[in-house]
Amino acid sequence: MGGLSKPPKPPALGAPRQSRGAPRRPASFNGYRRGDFTPEDTARAHLERIERLDARVAAYLTVTADHARRAARASAERYRSGRPLGPLDGVPVALKDVLCTAGVTSTCGSRILERFVPPYDATVVARLHAAGAVMLGKANMDEFAMGSSTEHSAFKPTRNPWDLARVPGGSSGGSAAAVGGRLATVALGTDTGGSIRQPAAFCGVVGVKPTYGRVSRYGLIAFASSLDQVGPLSRDVTDAAATLSVIAGTDPLDATSVDTAVGDYVAALGDDVTGLTIGVPGEYFAAGIDPEVERAVRDAIAVLEGLGVKAERVSLPATEYGIAVYYIIAPAEASSNLARYDGVKYGLRVPGKDLIEMSSQTRAAGFGAEVKRRVMLGTYSLSAGYHDAYYGRAQKVRTLVKRDFDSVFGRVDLIVAPTTPNVAFRHGEKADPLAMYLNDVFTVPASLAGLPALSVPCGFTRAGLPIGLQLIGRAFDESTLFRLAYAYEQATDWHTRRPELP
Repeated sequence: MGGLSKPPKPPALGAPRQSRGAPRRPASFNGYRRGDFTPEDTARAHLERIERLDARVAAYLTVTADHARRAARASAERYRSGRPLGPLDGVPVALKDVLCTAGVTSTCGSRILERFVPPYDATVVARLHAAGAVMLGKANMDEFAMGSSTEHSAFKPTRNPWDLARVPGGSSGGSAAAVGGRLATVALGTDTGGSIRQPAAFCGVVGVKPTYGRVSRYGLIAFASSLDQVGPLSRDVTDAAATLSVIAGTDPLDATSVDTAVGDYVAALGDDVTGLTIGVPGEYFAAGIDPEVERAVRDAIAVLEGLGVKAERVSLPATEYGIAVYYIIAPAEASSNLARYDGVKYGLRVPGKDLIEMSSQTRAAGFGAEVKRRVMLGTYSLSAGYHDAYYGRAQKVRTLVKRDFDSVFGRVDLIVAPTTPNVAFRHGEKADPLAMYLNDVFTVPASLAGLPALSVPCGFTRAGLPIGLQLIGRAFDESTLFRLAYAYEQATDWHTRRPELP
């Protein structure tokens, strides 16, 4: 038990800021330009910290030390010649192992892809490389992004840097633990039903699920194609905004990406929030929420009101159906997407006397228990005689969820709620699958509606565990999300706190 502590330098990408006003560019970018330190110094310090601490945290599945050193040298040369590629040049990043990386194993946390080495980069990875970011490695995750604790990785569980006896959340738990434990400056995760926001809340960092279609999914190993979205995790809002500015935008390789303008999210952070209206949905403060979580979120709402924001009670009545709808639609899409793992084209192959036996034995050996559970649920809901009763009806209720949000956004600019009903729980505490699924009760609705949502630290329990505040915005209005989150961040100091380390 006991967590990680104050890290040695390297400097954070975003230094703590105690006053409001125009945001600065990320601190490492300014430090590199001034010559205070170099990308090589920062990469070396992160790699040494990973070597020292990651055996305890288990944030990484693969550490790409040689790649990081080469990228850091190239970045340092660009700064020496006065030609940096932008604010992410030289910044150390971790990538969730669901993203394809050319020449680097991409396992998706599964034995079935244990030796899979993609021949290409995911679009978001290529955009980070083009921006000069330094890849430290691939972060651990729940197998095929199916989980809320990173206990369902086929290789090892990840631990929460605030308390190693507790989970970091999931499925992007490795990414959140890497950022929270200062084993990376920024990380990419994916969010299907809360898999960026929930671990961000558990690990005391910022996590952003962009609007569906804002970020390319090309090269993302699919779980549920109508829900999956790539987004950043970071130590503060400035870092998240800078990262999303780099990875967002239309992509001809992804038919679901939307051709809409991507702004400079960092430049918009200092805009005044006076006059914004936030909706506070009663359904997100229902029975069962941890009293310390509710208190911290209500205190955060009071802080926002003190900044000139108007709070209004709203109702999202279809929220109560969100979990049921999600756990029909997502497993159904997973059942379809995971049918490609048959031992024929790539990944694990277990020989059999014929194609059917080979495929069956490959899946039995390669998939873990949670993946098998969801594939069976999805296959059942898509089967003849049940499709309309389950999947078809779930899609109709999904429309009702979206209509609720549309109606509320006719009156308010943003919705504010808890990210999770509870804080990080102990490893093994939620062995019942249904108890685990209920962790997503506050994050699933925004995913079903395809809306952008963000989790920002808003306090700690008496036991010292982080609490997250969730902001939900209109489609493709990430700028307002960042603007309000930044204003809240500057009015508090939660984002400046770090886990303890001997």
